[in-house]
Amino acid sequence: MAGIDLKGGVDPRIGLSLDQIETPSLLLNRIALNRNLNQMATFFNTRSSKLRPHFKNHKCVTLAKKQIAAGAVGMTCAKLAEAELLVAHGIENVLIANQVVGELKTTRLAKLAKKAHVSVAVDHIKQIIDISNSAKKESSQVNLLVEVDIGMGRCGVQPGAAALELVQKILQLPGIRFAGLQAYEGHLVNVLDRAERTLRAQAAMKLAVDTRRLIENAGIIVPCISGCSSATYNSTGVMEGVNEIQAGTYVTMDKQYKKLLPEFEIALSILVRVISRPVPSKAVIDLGIKGAGCEFGSPEIQGFPNVEIPFFLAEEHCVINQCPDWQIGQTLHFIPTHACTTCNLHRELIVHENNLVVEVWPIEGSGKMT
Repeated sequence: MAGIDLKGGVDPRIGLSLDQIETPSLLLNRIALNRNLNQMATFFNTRSSKLRPHFKNHKCVTLAKKQIAAGAVGMTCAKLAEAELLVAHGIENVLIANQVVGELKTTRLAKLAKKAHVSVAVDHIKQIIDISNSAKKESSQVNLLVEVDIGMGRCGVQPGAAALELVQKILQLPGIRFAGLQAYEGHLVNVLDRAERTLRAQAAMKLAVDTRRLIENAGIIVPCISGCSSATYNSTGVMEGVNEIQAGTYVTMDKQYKKLLPEFEIALSILVRVISRPVPSKAVIDLGIKGAGCEFGSPEIQGFPNVEIPFFLAEEHCVINQCPDWQIGQTLHFIPTHACTTCNLHRELIVHENNLVVEVWPIEGSGKMT
């Protein structure tokens, strides 16, 4: 429960100012968070396409439940262990947007499907047969989405006939149900020019929509296409034939996505402290790559856009050049470039408002890799 410590009492940090808590600590601005939640929820409330947020962004059950309460139809997961966690906490509709392979995992998947509505991506007959066998043994039904590669070059069958062939094989096997298609235009989400990103992403997603029509013309119902991202929520997410949007980062935001989606606010930051001033122009803070995802480029310090931060951080240190006259012990808000990998490194979110700690939420999914 939010704000409850391991001993069952109220977390002693609630009510403290941010300057009074230890660093580094992962923070979430409640006002910005709620605005992001409401903005995305409002966008899809009146549309035929619906939001299925990606749990991998924050890995926090409390936040996932807030997304469901705001109107999301379910949650997207990257890993089976994430799906198991969500179901254990009462979320009953989960999609694993990845391939689940190996008898140990297909057995876990089949058992999970007895407790909730569980879907998983497939792109090969071997995966389909193995899931079918496990579901048959467990007397359960697993929903399968055939993943179509629309240009990312990662997982997925080719659009068109190859996808139709795989769907036809699903229909012949027990314990599984064809639940639609999955398509992700991830190779285009970081195109900075929004008009260009829209045109290219819609052209890519059209490959999935055309594949849907091909399958339907063969007399097979395609319940949905699930895909898209925060960066394409209002482009591919509104295309006819697309039903679910797997947006993730919109709710927390980070430095990279802020370039792509200026209408959303950065809610996530890491509270850090200045621990050294070796020369007047240089400061060192108590955070490195063990506490912040930096694969999308240089992070920034909130309110100080002109300071220089090296791209490659050390394990536990970050050197900042051309900085103001910060004092040793001073706290700063570090904005990571990638929220998803950052949240996976931490075990809790300290929620704050008006510079005070208001809640503490566990990040139950951090480290869930299987």
